[in-house]
Amino acid sequence: MLIESLGPVLVANRGEIARRIIRTVKRLGLRAVAVHSEADAGLPFVREADEAVPIGPAAPAQSYLDAAKVLDAARATGARAVHPGYGFLSENSGFARAVIDAGLTWVGPSPEAIERMGDKINARNLMEAAGVPVAAGTREPATDLDLALAAARDIGYPVMVKTAGGGGGIGMSVARDERELAKAFEQASRAAARFAAAAAAGGAGDALAGPAILLERYIERARHVEVQILGLPGGKVVALGERDCSVQRRHQKVVEESPSPGLTPELRERMLAAAVRAGEAVGYLGAGTVECLVDADAQDFVFLEMNTRLQVEHPVTELVTGLDLVELQLRIAAGESPEVAPVTVGHAIEFRVYAEDPRRFLPGPGAITVWDEPVGDGVRVDSGYAAGDTVTPFYDPLMAKLCVHAETRTEALERARKAVASFAVEGPKNNLEFCAELLEHHEFVSGDYDTGLVARMRGGGPA
Repeated sequence: MLIESLGPVLVANRGEIARRIIRTVKRLGLRAVAVHSEADAGLPFVREADEAVPIGPAAPAQSYLDAAKVLDAARATGARAVHPGYGFLSENSGFARAVIDAGLTWVGPSPEAIERMGDKINARNLMEAAGVPVAAGTREPATDLDLALAAARDIGYPVMVKTAGGGGGIGMSVARDERELAKAFEQASRAAARFAAAAAAGGAGDALAGPAILLERYIERARHVEVQILGLPGGKVVALGERDCSVQRRHQKVVEESPSPGLTPELRERMLAAAVRAGEAVGYLGAGTVECLVDADAQDFVFLEMNTRLQVEHPVTELVTGLDLVELQLRIAAGESPEVAPVTVGHAIEFRVYAEDPRRFLPGPGAITVWDEPVGDGVRVDSGYAAGDTVTPFYDPLMAKLCVHAETRTEALERARKAVASFAVEGPKNNLEFCAELLEHHEFVSGDYDTGLVARMRGGGPA
């Protein structure tokens, strides 16, 4: 099947990522179909699609997470393919199967690969068998506190506690003793219960729904570095470079850059090779990301997880490679085997612009009265909103991604300072003030930072 026969393509997502996918779909000459909740009816992605279908109330469980409604929209519009973006149903193996069973093309890896990597304990064991370094941790799920306490004694404190089903950092916390472990276990269990409830409401099954808890040895001064991989038809997997995602608050990424300023050439080479082995171990097809923790002192790394979808931060890879990852996803889904010989040029940085308090990082929805995006050489803005739109409390408060690219990191930092200063947003609170502060912070400017940077900037508060 050629890509020309792939459309119409239904985008099962919202906001900036739906808008970004729609842009590539239309550039390729295909029709783009959007689905939207009642709360999102007036957003740019709805207007820019060739056709848009309302699928329910604002609550995600009654709209974007309702697999049956999404598939009904595909049938009603004659869509031939479904692109899930990220979040929502993107890593839901049951939804992927439902799309395939409906005779549509699923723009993503196989349901089997999603399942293998969705269970983080299974993924750890599989990676270890494939020769990918993993941290000391649980090989079986800790389903109650007694099992978690016993596992922590074997691993040694401090330990990282998280749901075995993942969740993008939600529910994760560090425990340095048994008292902290009891609290962390309860927190992770609540997060796992929420994932399970969301999966049940969606009605398509979900790899994130497991109640089990995973414990791993905590690395005190770690960088969070991920490798973008691309699985091609025939089993070949290529690595498209790495992204440093160490600027985080509450284990949620805020800023990403490529290449990572914290890797030696030798460490980078080992990480890229390990990511390729990881993709080959699961027979990966399409765009995916192998996430790792790097011990900044030992200059070594361990596998963290594999995301079987497009990442929020994919633009930095596109900027340094010149590739369109969404186009590659579509071509691979259509059965094509594109020639990919990645060469990275320059340095790129992405800033996630959130509707949130820039000090406490709490969501701050509201009506946007002013929205003026920066422009210029090496500046890219992937936005989900415009002046007159409202950021509602129903979804992630991400409003836009401000990305810059330049020949060197120093030049990229200066370009970023100007772009952040000229990005005007009024109405909801936003974190542009934090982005400007970060760009002057000595640790970030030097490139010698780790995942504890934001906590140190905020006087030891939660990162």
